[in-house]
Amino acid sequence: MKKLLNILYVTTPDAYLSKEGENVVVSVEQEKKLQLPIHTLEGIVTFGRSGASPSLMNLCAKNGVGLSFHNEHGKFLARVQGPIQGNVLLRKKQYFFSEKEDISLAVSKNIILAKLCNSKNILQRFIRENSSKSDVSDVQNVCQKLDYSLKTIQDISRIDGLRGIEGEAAKSYFSIFDRLILHQKSDFFFTQRTKRPPLDNVNALLSFLYTMLAFDVQSALESVGLDPYVGFLHEDRPGRPSLALDLMEELRAYLVDRLVLSLINRKQINAKSFIKKENGAVVMEQDARKLVLEAWFKRKQEEIVHPFIQEKIKIGLIPYVQSLLLARYIRGDMEMYVPFFIK
Repeated sequence: MKKLLNILYVTTPDAYLSKEGENVVVSVEQEKKLQLPIHTLEGIVTFGRSGASPSLMNLCAKNGVGLSFHNEHGKFLARVQGPIQGNVLLRKKQYFFSEKEDISLAVSKNIILAKLCNSKNILQRFIRENSSKSDVSDVQNVCQKLDYSLKTIQDISRIDGLRGIEGEAAKSYFSIFDRLILHQKSDFFFTQRTKRPPLDNVNALLSFLYTMLAFDVQSALESVGLDPYVGFLHEDRPGRPSLALDLMEELRAYLVDRLVLSLINRKQINAKSFIKKENGAVVMEQDARKLVLEAWFKRKQEEIVHPFIQEKIKIGLIPYVQSLLLARYIRGDMEMYVPFFIK
């Protein structure tokens, strides 16, 4: 089993990354702030205007350390990657499967089944904890809609039809997301999902953490020898990690949505942490990004018993277990890909 990744998150906008021997050096205004041996890292994620020297990029590439650049919203900009390693036979079979609609549909169905079940789980948890305090019939209604979508999925025969069901289910789920926010309602309200850019504090949190999840999933896929850019559900586009986007669908609710609600409802983050730009975009301040990343890392350290392999693992390893299960399916060691379901 692959150990939990040691990821360096660089949130200072004007930071500059350079190489010193076999070390990664982070400087701000030419003052050294941090130095880490390259062998202790498996990924570097930067935000804002952070830059990196060519020699540092070369060091990362040679050591298999992913170096990705994101804007202040958390939107992916670019990634430095060394020579692709992994089982060429596995990747060839992955490419073959991705061109077969029946196989792509079967894998995608399982992913979306898990996504809808996990989204419903979040709502059911809210109902259990709040039914004695207030009327939760509106949340129950959305659960029923998700139930209907789950039944409908079985009869879908085209990938486009599955995408349509997933889109409607996501719309229903997010239509009730504001009800799950119990505190700081004047500052943290949610009307609809907005992405490019996020237009309110809640969307800014969701987008930022979805980006972190996508990075983890992409790294996990690469670690088992799969190509994160060739997927089954999401269409292939240049520069788009389609398979990573596929696999993270089933993990969104459990890994990100629950954390966002927890940060808000426990008042671990407040409105002062966000800035609204002239174009309406909402971004987190540097200190807020650090706080959220600390919460994200702490969440990944928690342990669960994985529902399929029945082993106790850290939550941060879920993307790696799922990537391994997908690789085993593609190799022919499993009859079907088994997605992650919240217990």
